[in-house]
Amino acid sequence: MSGARLLWLVVWLGLASAVYYLADRAINPNKLSILGDAPSVTLQRGMDGHYRSEALINGVKVNVLVDTGATGVAISQQIADRLQLQSKQAIRTSTANGDTVAYMTRLNSVQLGGVKAHDVAAVIAPGLDGDILLGMSFLARMDVRLFQGKMTITQVEE
Repeated sequence: MSGARLLWLVVWLGLASAVYYLADRAINPNKLSILGDAPSVTLQRGMDGHYRSEALINGVKVNVLVDTGATGVAISQQIADRLQLQSKQAIRTSTANGDTVAYMTRLNSVQLGGVKAHDVAAVIAPGLDGDILLGMSFLARMDVRLFQGKMTITQVEE
């Protein structure tokens, strides 16, 4: 491979990496590395209008969509398998996409930055794709405030 071709390859790989990094930060600006470990976190709203973040569930890093309109925590079957979650009981649920069956489970721990909760109710939703929905079974234990495109979640003693 000539020197010019190698240079162009390196330049293109560098540009592709930069575009991927910037796009990822625009969609999910709330990475664990910047959330810190204080008992309060402030999430930036993504360009899509949602609050997405990295979190730890049972100590495993996952992507979540923080959803104050969701009753509980909903996890896809694929992520439930990765987290080695056990389903307890089938239940009927109503979602924006209609009625479906989900499976109750419990999460040992959920952590968003330094905000933590233990023994959190969740459901495994086989039809769910994408991020975990982090809803009120976690958020109701916290003080949650929305202001000017930011969501601040503060730990309340358990």
